[in-house]
Amino acid sequence: MKTRPDPLQDEPRPPAPAADLPPPAERGATVIPDKVVARIAFQAARTGQYRRAALPPDRNGPARPHATAAVRAGSVRLHLTMDLPYPTDIPGVCQRIQDEVAGQVSRLTGLRVAEVALTVRRLVTGANAGPKRVQ
Repeated sequence: MKTRPDPLQDEPRPPAPAADLPPPAERGATVIPDKVVARIAFQAARTGQYRRAALPPDRNGPARPHATAAVRAGSVRLHLTMDLPYPTDIPGVCQRIQDEVAGQVSRLTGLRVAEVALTVRRLVTGANAGPKRVQ
């Protein structure tokens, strides 16, 4: 007669800590360069520009957003420059984009976002936003 193996005995055990490693606090830190954080902020701002501000991503549309970042002591300050459509609720759209960018940067980098400054470069009218039509 065969017996079933005990499931508790077959469970993988966590690896034993290495005796020769220093404590985690003394091992070092992961450093994320400003350029990388700015690129993440750019992508989030671009997504927000298309989704929140309802600007379509086409060749004749608004200019791409620009992002800069300054990382200091585990926190980051971001500055975004972008186009928005006219007419729009500028304060509302800006707040939603700032919140979205801060959340995305925080999730992907683990940094605390201290500030997201957003500058509206220009307002794009419906005539400037889409492709030109020949009449």
